[in-house]
Amino acid sequence: MTATVTPPAGRYRIEVDASAQRDLARLPPKIATAIVEFVTGALADNPHRLSKPLRAELASYRSARRGDYRVLVRIDDDHHVVLVVAITHRAHVYRPR
Repeated sequence: MTATVTPPAGRYRIEVDASAQRDLARLPPKIATAIVEFVTGALADNPHRLSKPLRAELASYRSARRGDYRVLVRIDDDHHVVLVVAITHRAHVYRPR
């Protein structure tokens, strides 16, 4: 199941994958709030500027940084959608699940 945030004109629509929703629920409330504000604010405005492309087996993803946490996303420019697929600490984010 995917949660969706509908954007104002010009912004990307944010969709959060079920696994990313679980990741978010596991975070301390203060960190979770900061990440939600980041994703629905700055990242929705300009996801390419605030994320970097990944390599190798993660080449279809991009990583956005918020403090010690990373938000893994896929950007669909044709439909103006950012899909959040994972949110976890930087020490663990690039490891296979």
